[in-house]
Order: sequence, then C-alpha cells, then structure tokens
Amino acid sequence: MTTRPLAVFDLDGTLADSSHRQHWLQRTPRDWKAFFAAATDDPPLAEGVALALRHAEDCEVGYLTGRPERCRRDTLTWLAQHGLPEGKLWMRPDNDRRPARHTKLEILRRIARDREIRHVVDDDELVCEACEKAGFPVIRARWATPSDTLRDAQQRAGRT
Repeated sequence: MTTRPLAVFDLDGTLADSSHRQHWLQRTPRDWKAFFAAATDDPPLAEGVALALRHAEDCEVGYLTGRPERCRRDTLTWLAQHGLPEGKLWMRPDNDRRPARHTKLEILRRIARDREIRHVVDDDELVCEACEKAGFPVIRARWATPSDTLRDAQQRAGRT
C-alpha cells in the first residue's frame, strides 16, 4: 500500500485564531505561560479548518506548530474539539527559541526524507518564503487578521 501524501498545517493564524491572547505578548516581559495557556480558548478559523478537511480527502493531514512541546495535550484536545482530522503533531522543543522559519524548515526536511509533502499551509510569510526556497509547495494562510505582535513572536522571539 502506498503512503498518501502529507498536507502540513500550521496552527496559530492558520487553524486557530490567537488574537484574543496576543495581549500577553504586548507587555514587558512577555507572559508566554499565559499566552499558551489561553490557546485552549482559540476559536477555529473556518477557512483553515475547511481546507484541512478538504485535504484529508486525498492526503494525510499533519500539524506543524511553533508552540512548545509542553502544550501538546491542550493542542491535541483543541484539534479534536474542532473536528480537525487526526494527524501527527510536530512541536517546538520547550527550550528552542529559534525563529519559526528555522525550526519548521528543519522539521519539514526531516519529514520529507520519508514522505511526499503535498502542501505546507502557514500564515507566517517568512516561513512560507523559506519553505518555497527549499522546494516545498506552500499555501499562504491569509484568512486571519495580520498581527505584528504574533509576527514578532514567531520571528524574533522564537516562541510560536
């Protein structure tokens, strides 16, 4: 039996609306613990969820997030509560503070050794550019309201 191709989805800003918790990142110092704890209350982004469900028809769906590993249980619960397809979840190690474009590309390259990656779906422009440069097909998640706070957290703070 042939393995189905993999469609890889980001979470924050792609499947989950994190705007209600970004205020935790606008203070100094940033309150990362509160920011990630509030992720359980993220509303789903309808466009992203619909795309994941469509991809599940002919692909295996997986999730690649910059959220730290300590958020695994809450993240899996959130995915199930919102009817997203079951799939592997790749997360950032708790102590990894590199920008998302580095951590995600490293994980994607590892996955691609054994799997065809049909698409990477992400809202982070720098992640999308790095993926395209590495030869991965990308769908830009442009359905969420852009956030300078989240962009800074993804790229400079290396936390999501």
